[in-house]
Amino acid sequence: MTLRDSSLLWLLAFVPIGVALALWGFRSRRRAIVRFGDPTTVLGLVESRAPKSRVAKVILTLLAFTLATFAASGPQHGSRSRTLRRRGVDVVIALDFSKSMLARDVGPNRIERSKAEIRRLLASLGGDRVGLVAFAGDTMEFPMTTDYPALELFLADMGPYDMPFGGTAIGRALTAAGRLLERSRAGDPPTRDGTPRAAQAIVLITDGEDHEGDPVSAARELAERGVKVFVLGVGSRSGDTIPTFAPDGTPTGYLRDESGQLVMSALTEENESQLRQIAQASGGRYFRAREGTAALEPIRRQLARMQASERRVRRVTVREDRYALVLLPAFLLFVLEGLLPEGALRRRSRGTMTKEAAK
Repeated sequence: MTLRDSSLLWLLAFVPIGVALALWGFRSRRRAIVRFGDPTTVLGLVESRAPKSRVAKVILTLLAFTLATFAASGPQHGSRSRTLRRRGVDVVIALDFSKSMLARDVGPNRIERSKAEIRRLLASLGGDRVGLVAFAGDTMEFPMTTDYPALELFLADMGPYDMPFGGTAIGRALTAAGRLLERSRAGDPPTRDGTPRAAQAIVLITDGEDHEGDPVSAARELAERGVKVFVLGVGSRSGDTIPTFAPDGTPTGYLRDESGQLVMSALTEENESQLRQIAQASGGRYFRAREGTAALEPIRRQLARMQASERRVRRVTVREDRYALVLLPAFLLFVLEGLLPEGALRRRSRGTMTKEAAK
């Protein structure tokens, strides 16, 4: 027999302490009775509990405490084979909310198409934890959750004009996504039974226009922590103009530069090259959204492969817990101690009572 947590056995030090206190109490009571008067007479007047009953209650209490301490230490005996399954994949979706995502070269526009694809992806994940990073010049985060409807509601209410800073910072988005994954892993309980932790992945959806930072270096740092980045490039080579809107949502025209020329946004070859480098640096893959296709379907298949790998069956030998075999007797002893009568009143013998009456 082995103990899962033998450090709790120090509590058994209270058993001899309890014995010592009980003996001290019995002796102190006896000495007090002797000082008061004749022990036989005093006991006949004030004794309400039989000494044997008091001793029995102390013994039952100490035995029950000893057994409960052993039960808390986790006695184990015997072993069996157990099938362990790893958890699935923790996924953070980093979605580009820059104003260029309003371009309509991918219908109905880049941002709405991306949201529709995310909803389709969530329907296929099957309970894996998902977080969201909305980014433009800065980031907004939705923590890891399995509450997909709440995540979809957050997505539905967000738009490029809700972002506090314009521009596109892919590196900052990857760093924020990495923090979400790190916090989710820090919150996981330790896997004492040998079950490995979940795999982690980031799905980056962007039109590729990056205005600051070094996203490739950020991807390499994620790869060192075992995080893969799958990238979906949204947009066309020819590009499109970027519509503008008033605060109430009314269209006001198209975005223009300082010289008054229409601003065109395109998924250029240079942008795609950087997105490929991000994916390759982390061990992920790059895909491009094409008109008329389920853009995130290739990424969904990649995540499914990760799920199949992370959930593969593994058989291990585990020891059988036997704490119940010790805890049950401890419970019964506590109950018995509570049911034990305090002791019957001492009854004087009839002869003694007669003599006292005669007096």
